[in-house]
Amino acid sequence: MFRKRRSTVQLKTAAEIAKMREAGRIVARTLDSLRAAVRPGVTTLDLDAIAERSIRDAGAVPSFKGYHGFPGSICASVNEEVVHGIPRDTKVLGEGDLISIDCGAILDGWHGDSAITVAVGEVSEAERTAMEVCEEAMWRGVAAMRPGNHLGDIGHAIGGYIDSRGRYGNVQEYGGHGIGTEMHMDPHVLNYGRPGEGMKLVEGMCLAIEPMVNLGTRRVVQLDDGWTVVTRDARRSTHFEHSVAITADGPLVLTAREENRSRLADLGFPDPGFE
Repeated sequence: MFRKRRSTVQLKTAAEIAKMREAGRIVARTLDSLRAAVRPGVTTLDLDAIAERSIRDAGAVPSFKGYHGFPGSICASVNEEVVHGIPRDTKVLGEGDLISIDCGAILDGWHGDSAITVAVGEVSEAERTAMEVCEEAMWRGVAAMRPGNHLGDIGHAIGGYIDSRGRYGNVQEYGGHGIGTEMHMDPHVLNYGRPGEGMKLVEGMCLAIEPMVNLGTRRVVQLDDGWTVVTRDARRSTHFEHSVAITADGPLVLTAREENRSRLADLGFPDPGFE
């Protein structure tokens, strides 16, 4: 009789979490550089080159490049592309586009992983609001990362908030994950769930929290390139992500950027240290 493999979750010491914060800082700086570089006429391959240079100049290695054959240092997903968009010289950003940039780095064997959605110039109010809903849903999920809570509490916080804001598509085929000495580790973190259900959260767990919010249906499909995931109705999508450690003092956001400083203070999260 076959038995289902038990989920093995990597718990980190305070020293290991500090190393992950260093990897997270590199990701944060890289995303800041990429946000500043987003403008009409820039290609997603241009952004990929900026990311690889930023990561390698910091003494780290891009997590994504070569991962199961992925060719880029970032995932660059434009408009109806939800996640895993391949950077290309033929993908030119235009005024009014949305681009989701997912970035990862490995430093001394430890991973950081984070994502942002950026408007290219002016976008519609509906699209701005969808970006705000997605980012806030991420923060709601992070806030549920307390010892004694459960994975279902994270999913409920994320999904419940998205549902409360209107008729958005909460992508269910993809979600967050454990992170540490590998980019994707147990447990899988759903962006929906029921309070009190699922694995119990304990100090030392590190999770990447990443909702994907569509302006239309939640249904998605993978393209023939084997990577790019798009919305079935071709409406636009948004994506935000942070890597976070569970500590006795609260969620420690390992990929926090300077622009997150006041938000972390408002939420009462531990100060991750800023340069």
